Amino acid sequence: MKGVTAEDVHHFLLHTEDGRHRRVARMVEEVQKILLEVTSDISNRDSRFHCISNAGIHSDSLKDQPDLLAQWIALQRGRRPLHPCIQVLSPSQFLVTVPLRGLSGFGQKRSRRWRYYSPSGTQLVAPAMEPEKLHQWLEIEQFQKSAPHWHDNDVNIKGDLVPARVIHVLLEHLYRAITFCSLTDKVNVLESFGPSIRLNVETSEQMVEVELVPVLEVPGFWPRKAQWPRFFKRWPPRERIQCVKSFGFDLLARSNYHWQLSFLRGERLLLETMDEDGGCRMKCYRAVRQMKEDVWCPGSHPVISSHHLQMIVLWASERNPSPKAWKDLGRCFLRVVKRLQKCARQRFLRHYFVRRANLLKYADTAQLDALADKLSQFLRGPSLSSSLYQGASSAC
Repeated sequence: MKGVTAEDVHHFLLHTEDGRHRRVARMVEEVQKILLEVTSDISNRDSRFHCISNAGIHSDSLKDQPDLLAQWIALQRGRRPLHPCIQVLSPSQFLVTVPLRGLSGFGQKRSRRWRYYSPSGTQLVAPAMEPEKLHQWLEIEQFQKSAPHWHDNDVNIKGDLVPARVIHVLLEHLYRAITFCSLTDKVNVLESFGPSIRLNVETSEQMVEVELVPVLEVPGFWPRKAQWPRFFKRWPPRERIQCVKSFGFDLLARSNYHWQLSFLRGERLLLETMDEDGGCRMKCYRAVRQMKEDVWCPGSHPVISSHHLQMIVLWASERNPSPKAWKDLGRCFLRVVKRLQKCARQRFLRHYFVRRANLLKYADTAQLDALADKLSQFLRGPSLSSSLYQGASSAC
């Protein structure tokens, strides 16, 4: 079987990546500008919600941790600018987080109690389901400081901070803010099934579907569910591990009862620094991402997102820790493609930090099977030259 050479991958990226980067960067800037105006108005209406400009290194939760803030700023010096509130899942799908404020001093709670209520507060005859692997309950008692409004019934039931209620409050403010900011021609709230907020945002390039998610940032704390690093692993280096853990994690409001753990800061740090040993991991990731978007899994709602690909590259880096394993770009590209094919075929992809969580648990199985078939066909005769001229004719 003829393989893919390093020159093939370089040539492919040279002719495809720059156009994608410029197009996505324009969309990100336009979406950020619109949602900056919207969330500023929401923040003025309700002090529990921050403007998206107060995410990441600008977060209130970092103001009392100057050493961590200085470390974060130093790591980003000289690197491409990041939008800490915006995650590009695909060119047509963004996840945008809205920081919450008024809660600080988070601590893990060991005690367990059963919840017998619905998100609306109605008494249930059976207990509410336990959290899945990537989720957890959140109680007001877990914070050393909490603003009075977080004790109100619109977000709090019997001491629990209920994500479905937080989402509902944000949605009500969102409708008012869109009208107040005269953005009804640019932003359209989509009908959602379940606790989520989805918008269509018009940009100069195309329409972008945005999921707007309330987020509680918890820097400087590492959750027990994330059993990382694993024993006897040589990647990443020890000092990088300590830095990742110091950045902590986030809690996203994306379900009825339970808050979803997110490690976006740590993931970005690992991805941004993984090739300091001279490897080609990020070039592999960008090439696979481009092939996924153009050929293997095109369409506005791909079953595999950029975040899934990042998880695959992180796992591949841990299981191939030697810098020598990432010198041959062609072979490394095929290695990542094979891992993607295996995940799609088995319908299973572990989260890098919470390995018991399957990120493809609720993915469309028909789309995963179609993707696995396309990847199998590609691996039988891998070539990137024809991909430069192949259009995105069908969804995966």
